[in-house]
Amino acid sequence: MSVMSANSSANPAIAVENLVKVYKTGTAVAGISFALQPGTITGLLGGNGAGKTTTIAMIMGLVSPTAGTVSVLGKRMPQDRYQVLHRMNFESPYVEMPHRLTIRQNLDVFARLYGVQNAKARIAQLAQELDLADILDRPAGKLSAGQKTRVSLAKALINNPEVLLLDEPTASLDPDTADWIRGRLEHLRDTQGVTMLIASHNMAEVERLCRRVIIMKKGSIVDDDGPAQLLARYGRSNMEEVFLDVARGTGIAEGA
Repeated sequence: MSVMSANSSANPAIAVENLVKVYKTGTAVAGISFALQPGTITGLLGGNGAGKTTTIAMIMGLVSPTAGTVSVLGKRMPQDRYQVLHRMNFESPYVEMPHRLTIRQNLDVFARLYGVQNAKARIAQLAQELDLADILDRPAGKLSAGQKTRVSLAKALINNPEVLLLDEPTASLDPDTADWIRGRLEHLRDTQGVTMLIASHNMAEVERLCRRVIIMKKGSIVDDDGPAQLLARYGRSNMEEVFLDVARGTGIAEGA
């Protein structure tokens, strides 16, 4: 039995219920609900200002909801955040590491923060898996875009997370490196049952990786289904066309 089938009836890895976040400038998230099963990859789509980043921040426990609840691996966020942080992680190529520290030093710092046992061995393992051995002692400020993304992924995997939140994981990468990263994410899902929520503007990436896609607009969920079902519903040939329909208000979600 595969990891995914074994986990198919398990409790949700992430559960969001009637989640609301209101700032002085307006409502960022307007009462959304969804649950993600273990060992699945879900896409979180939406234009700028749709509420994706705020939603992820609340799932991580970095931002407190105005109303509603978030739980990760059965723990309430942010109330029980420190009971579950060692079992989750976050990856974004836009988050910079201290430039003067080497990659090895940076990874060691994160390993200590997450309480990783035998950090030296774990760093060596990730360096081999992610092809980082030749740059481990290079300052973080002297990396190419592709190297930064692989290092960012190593940081996100340092604690063998059960839940992984990703923000544009292949942004600015050449097609070969991006394909390699996607392959790694598929491997993590299939062999370790890692649950992933991916915020991405790369629609081909979403079609490849995600069995479910949640589309947000103006803080609300306007559609939620598998890529194939969304293509059929909107009468489109690819997810980019579906995204544009929703973003421009020409899709069925606007008239439903």
